[in-house]
Amino acid sequence: MSTVPTGSGPTRAAPPARAASTVDRGMRRDEVAELGLPLGPRSLTWRYFGDLRGLVLAERAGVLQNMHPVISQTLVDHSDFFANPMDRIRRSGPPILGVVYDRAERGTGPHVRDFHKGIKGTDLHGRGYRALDPEAFYWAHATFFEGQLATQRLLGTPLSDDAQERLYRESITWYARYGMSLRPVPRDYAAFRRYWDEMLDDVLEATPVALFGVRRVEHQPPPLPEIPRLVWAGLRPAAVRLGPWLGRVTLPRRAREVLGVDRSLVDEAALGVLRTAVRTTWPALPHALRRQPRALVADRREGVRC
Repeated sequence: MSTVPTGSGPTRAAPPARAASTVDRGMRRDEVAELGLPLGPRSLTWRYFGDLRGLVLAERAGVLQNMHPVISQTLVDHSDFFANPMDRIRRSGPPILGVVYDRAERGTGPHVRDFHKGIKGTDLHGRGYRALDPEAFYWAHATFFEGQLATQRLLGTPLSDDAQERLYRESITWYARYGMSLRPVPRDYAAFRRYWDEMLDDVLEATPVALFGVRRVEHQPPPLPEIPRLVWAGLRPAAVRLGPWLGRVTLPRRAREVLGVDRSLVDEAALGVLRTAVRTTWPALPHALRRQPRALVADRREGVRC
């Protein structure tokens, strides 16, 4: 397993772990039906979370998650992230999609949660951490919800205020499917926006994992084992530049400030070209090319076209 330099350890008392304010956050499980909205083929989450354009911002979500110190330390200690950063997206993406698109009786949410059981350790400050820390687990979910808004804002049609509120309330129901504590969950979309801003301002850090994610990876292996080596040898130079570039230039401004990275005028122009190309070609694509595989299977099962 690849790691990063750890130094000689702290010489002073560990600083307290930071967290966003708990104001307007938290709910009982019996409140989910009231505060949340149903998922299913007619939900906005069904339409947007399986949208293939979301893959353009997958690196963005990963970097934002990895700026959380608990998530970063978990990856340093318990994964091969530095050797194969794309593998995390390949392995975790389909099951997380399944929490929305699989039938409830499959228990995909608890399966995703239980995959993290037993993953724990001690960080560089001597503080204990665990992958099932409620605040860290919810932050990962928050990036998936907010990523839908960002994808439509950049590459599709920005959502109205009412649609954003509806999508957020659906995300409450979605998160409840994991069976995790609901203590971190904002009670409405306005509370979520406050939470999001507080996380960017007060909690997220320029962690080694996040910084690695916005840099080029020279010897990255193919994201899928079935890709032939010769094919990947031709694709890799572009792939190892494109992913980190997208992860950097699509980040919220405050996140870029925390990481100490910028978005140049050239980046702005290139992002504009990408936006125009996607928005122009998207309506002409057949349904099967506009959906992620797990979502497409569910669309066909339910007889819907998004």
